[in-house]
Amino acid sequence: MVDKKVSKLASILTDYSVNVKKGDKVLISANQDAWILAKEVYKLCLKKGAFPHTVYSQGDLDYFFYKNASQAQLQKKPEISLFLANWADKFIRLYSANNSRSLSNIDPKKLMITAKSSEPIKKIMLKKPWILTEFPSQSMAQSAGISLDELEDIYFKACLQDWSKIGKTLTKLKAKLDNAKKIEVIGEKTHLTLSFTDRTFQKADGKYNMPDGEVFGAPLDDKTEGQVYFDLPSLRSGNIVEGVTLEFSKGKVVKASAKKGNKYLDAALNTDKGAKRLGEFAIGTNYGIKKPMLNTLFDEKIGGTIHMALGSAYQDKDGGGINKSAIHWDLVKSMTSKESKVLVNGKPILANGKLLV
Repeated sequence: MVDKKVSKLASILTDYSVNVKKGDKVLISANQDAWILAKEVYKLCLKKGAFPHTVYSQGDLDYFFYKNASQAQLQKKPEISLFLANWADKFIRLYSANNSRSLSNIDPKKLMITAKSSEPIKKIMLKKPWILTEFPSQSMAQSAGISLDELEDIYFKACLQDWSKIGKTLTKLKAKLDNAKKIEVIGEKTHLTLSFTDRTFQKADGKYNMPDGEVFGAPLDDKTEGQVYFDLPSLRSGNIVEGVTLEFSKGKVVKASAKKGNKYLDAALNTDKGAKRLGEFAIGTNYGIKKPMLNTLFDEKIGGTIHMALGSAYQDKDGGGINKSAIHWDLVKSMTSKESKVLVNGKPILANGKLLV
């Protein structure tokens, strides 16, 4: 018998997150550890009269691909995935890492090549309703330094919430941030200014990621100035990058360093022209997630954090911008220390990890 929590989550994803309707073509992507959730989502889509299609991802093949693929194979656009992206009306992406470090010894330049070749797929998907979750796995628990049982407790508590109610709270925060002429981020090794004049923010209330909980926007491309230090480590494509410091001038990264993972950081920044600019600034609002887990989907949502994404901006009216890149890499900073604060047009909106809304 399927756990009631899994069934409830499947219902939230289909009913609320992407709002599956009769006749919708729904692409469900999942791997082995997330398959139990995929089956529940699939059954609910059928009951609603939709047309679900599942794609089973065999993640352990990625290492063999990057180890053996030629330049032509790395650059080849994934035509079947492109077809499915055009076919689908809605996307439900269910992943669960079975080995989060499997690509740690792969040349980061190879990873950036495939990021470029897959960019057309990402552009199509982002224009349609989509939801992404990372289902608990043993690998994920090990990365977080906790047991699988504890991870499952954290995951379901963070996901099984009244997202409509949360959305009303996030609307208030969004209103404070919309069209901000100047946002200042002050904290450890950090004094950064950004501008959002004539740009609005987007509330993330369970319709993008699960768990969710943030308000995000795209800063003006040439206005970011100063320095920011990201104290939370990032695990990306098998690479752990820690202690990232970025210095900006006229919106562009002019100096970058990391205590660990400099090779990956350099490769990411040199992916394309847009990789050295910010596509996103956001405030995490999910206080149900208490500690970093070395998993961006969770860490960027922690209440009392901020995060910024190098690379592409979302193209939505709310939260969107114009920066384009093959990458979108979220880096997270804790704002719980005494000196940490976010000012909007000179007024504090986040201080010592607490929202002032």
